[in-house]
Amino acid sequence: MIDLKGKSAIVTGATRGIGLEIAKVLAENGAGVAILDIQLGDESSVKEVSALGVQCKGYACDVSNPETVEAVFKQVLADFGKIDILVNNAGITRDNLMIRMKQEDFDSVLNVNLRSAFICTKAIAQHFMRNRGGRIINMASINGIRTQAGQANYAASKAGIIGLTKSNAMELSARGITVNAIAPGFIKTAMTEKLPPEAIAKYKEAIPLKDLGNPRDVANAVAFLASDEAGYITGQVLGVDGGLGA
Repeated sequence: MIDLKGKSAIVTGATRGIGLEIAKVLAENGAGVAILDIQLGDESSVKEVSALGVQCKGYACDVSNPETVEAVFKQVLADFGKIDILVNNAGITRDNLMIRMKQEDFDSVLNVNLRSAFICTKAIAQHFMRNRGGRIINMASINGIRTQAGQANYAASKAGIIGLTKSNAMELSARGITVNAIAPGFIKTAMTEKLPPEAIAKYKEAIPLKDLGNPRDVANAVAFLASDEAGYITGQVLGVDGGLGA
């Protein structure tokens, strides 16, 4: 049984979609949660997680900006006392064929999806090292392993996440810190809901389990990797994809 009572987590990109579901599942298992997003909006996500009976605070943070991250992480540590779990979930897409892709669209996706994970990991690493323990979970994607046309920026960012995960796992393991990645496949989100029915049917046919996943499928995998039960797992990429990456 997963028990995260007494632990605290930072989850980036956590005001909606998969990120919010991750925050909720961590809270359901007892963890306090710091929700980071570039815009908090009405803070309904914070209220939703707080209602689960744990400490939860929201922080507006551009996770691709090192100075901002440093300041926000300092405030999070002051508010929570300590952090045990970092989930680098923030991500965006700017799909287009490579010959039509704008340079700023390539750069923005790499900055939010990959550079932010480096910045946030670096910002928390000293804290984890002093405590001789911590869990870092990075959000990769099936498209970082087997991609498709029109996603040169996104695929590069997610493949980079996998490399970053494996390298950081090697560097931090001596201090009891584990670093793993999750590679979701096609998950039911606001983005996939906008796809035409024939596209959804095509994706389902390609998936061995013949259905799209749910945000909770990803969140449950995060909770496991954040738990004591996953203490001997590091440097790994866990596919949550219905068998698509098999």
